[in-house]
Amino acid sequence: MKKPKSETADFLGFLLKLAIFVFVLRSFIFAPFSIPSESMLPRLMVGDYLLVAKWPYGYSRHSLPWSVPLISGRVFSHLPARGDVVVFKAPPGNRTDYIKRVIGLPGDLIQVKSGQVMLNGTPIPKVRVADFVAPASPNSPCFSPDFTERASDGTERCRYPQFRETLPGGRSYNVLDLGPTEADDTPVYTVPADDLFLMGDDRDRSADSRFAAMEGGGIGMVPVENLVGRAMVSVFSTDGSANWFLPWTWVSAARWRRIGEQF
Repeated sequence: MKKPKSETADFLGFLLKLAIFVFVLRSFIFAPFSIPSESMLPRLMVGDYLLVAKWPYGYSRHSLPWSVPLISGRVFSHLPARGDVVVFKAPPGNRTDYIKRVIGLPGDLIQVKSGQVMLNGTPIPKVRVADFVAPASPNSPCFSPDFTERASDGTERCRYPQFRETLPGGRSYNVLDLGPTEADDTPVYTVPADDLFLMGDDRDRSADSRFAAMEGGGIGMVPVENLVGRAMVSVFSTDGSANWFLPWTWVSAARWRRIGEQF
């Protein structure tokens, strides 16, 4: 006659199976990511929550939670395409998750001249389009009074100059350019083998591959091994006005139109 299992043993077994399932799901299929800064405006806003696909570029230790060193190098490795929005471990510490757009692949020559990106000596077309306008909110205040205005209902909103860039092959996306900065003119960068050149879409508020790798600052060239995954879909967005102890404010704070946006 079999000895019946205790409820405690059953519960612990369930927790173990759940932990294994979550580990596998988060390591090899999807991972959540929240947008902490405005470096990817206009595509991504502070308060956006995304699902990141883990399989498109293969797997490394950085695919695993806490970068557990269970994988050596990168397996099933695939280079991203120019224009992909990727999550990665930011150099030099390789501990913090950042999100940027892939501009340069291994062997590419990248330079910025007067705010226009040059790819292998050819300017990436950059065309002025309608301004990006968004309500000012607790997690997304306007950059400065120069970009602040009042809407017809009296609420404050932000208006930023917006441009459309188009990569070779026809892939395009919008960027912001708020005015001349030191990062609008750079030397020529040669992307090393196994590295990527990444930029934020908010060109004047992004610490990216134009700047040397420094904790809390630029990221320099980013090793392909540092890739965590590719941004896939927005699953929630909030303007930061919700009080977590007042559930009804969760509805009013949600940016419903941003939910379900794909990359």
